[in-house]
Amino acid sequence: MKMNYFVLGTNDMSASVTFYDALFAETGFTRTFATERMTYWQNAETAFAVAIPFDEEPATNGNGTMLGFGVDSMDEVTRLHKKAIELGGRCEGKPNPRGPYFSAYVRDLDNNKLCFGIAVSA
Repeated sequence: MKMNYFVLGTNDMSASVTFYDALFAETGFTRTFATERMTYWQNAETAFAVAIPFDEEPATNGNGTMLGFGVDSMDEVTRLHKKAIELGGRCEGKPNPRGPYFSAYVRDLDNNKLCFGIAVSA
């Protein structure tokens, strides 16, 4: 079994789409589908979406919730971390070795926590 898709809530669809379009520009994720409530990006293996909550209550981030994006190099970890900050995201951990991974952490515009990482030899 593998993960099929990820969805994060947003309170500002336009700002989220702008953020993720720019963040995913060089990653292989392409925006593929959108409605007024949800926008999807996909690559060959998975889908990612931002959505206005179905119950129409404000979107909130989960304490302890995080999405991890596996990338192909330490340079890509650093590039994505820098790009997310440039787009208005907030640093939650600069690119660094952490156990068997080289990773970096950011918060998006809705305060959702994202990780970019690659496994490296310990």
